[in-house]
Amino acid sequence: MVRVVLGGVVVAFVVSLVAAGSGTPVLAQAKPQKLDFAYILAPPESGAVAFKWMAEEVTRRSHATLTVVFHGGTLLNKELEIMDAVKSGNVAIGSPSGAASTVFPELGVFLVPYLVRDYAHAYKMFNGEIGRSLDEQFQRKYRLKILLFFDYGFRHFWNNKRPIAKPDDLKGLKLRVQQGKVFADTVNGLGANAVPMSWSEVVPAAQQGVIDGADLPIVNINALKIYEVSRYASMTFHNYGPSLVVMNLDMWKSLTPEAQKLLTEVSREAQAKVREATESVDNLERAREILEAKGMKVNASDVAAFRKVAEEKVWPLYQKQYAELWDRIVSTR
Repeated sequence: MVRVVLGGVVVAFVVSLVAAGSGTPVLAQAKPQKLDFAYILAPPESGAVAFKWMAEEVTRRSHATLTVVFHGGTLLNKELEIMDAVKSGNVAIGSPSGAASTVFPELGVFLVPYLVRDYAHAYKMFNGEIGRSLDEQFQRKYRLKILLFFDYGFRHFWNNKRPIAKPDDLKGLKLRVQQGKVFADTVNGLGANAVPMSWSEVVPAAQQGVIDGADLPIVNINALKIYEVSRYASMTFHNYGPSLVVMNLDMWKSLTPEAQKLLTEVSREAQAKVREATESVDNLERAREILEAKGMKVNASDVAAFRKVAEEKVWPLYQKQYAELWDRIVSTR
């Protein structure tokens, strides 16, 4: 039995499955089931493009008997509102987007600089044993089913003063960081001066010289037009921030195994689409191609030197706090 709130009225659907002549699973039920999917941004942002496709594809493959409706930037306009709605069951599926570690502190360990080595390391963890363990934990603790992990790409420093090729280049720079201790510890530990600030203040602060720069993935430096307020982008790869898409657990459990399988398969395909969008631009050649045409200078950085500083200055602050998961992350190959 699935309960969906529509206009304040609780409507119940009985769900069963029959096989379509094409071999595609189809839901046979009194009325088609509707699942709302809330996301803070709309296309052409990379996650929004993939998740809109995901909603449409589940609907198509189920022949509209399982209808997923994507609401990008329209249903709810804050990450915490979206997560509260999913936890309560007023919305079936949602994402905390960039606020994932705020909503789910368990993800904070992955933000420690250079602990996640590269994309292969990240997806070996999240599509493997660590991801399964987190899914089980979230089901018990939050009553949420994890459908997929994704990211916006590794973060890189941008600023108006100079290229950042080595750790010493950070000295004296005032760099905006997100709210959260790990972000300030990262920037301060690597050698700059962290300035906690909400995103809405960043662009005017950069224009007025209140800050010298900040950090963002390449895909977002481009999408947010940082090239209009900054001269330099430096490929430091210093921070990996995972996010995820979750579903209300009661709604998930009310689906038949076949419906769950369909949603799982399409979720993994959507994950691949986000990965392609973010990873394809997260290298020196593509970053230069995209950003230098718009006036920025993009440079390579000595990642090994930055990693050494992070291991000495930042890792000791978090290794004991996340002891068990830390060892599993480091040992994942």
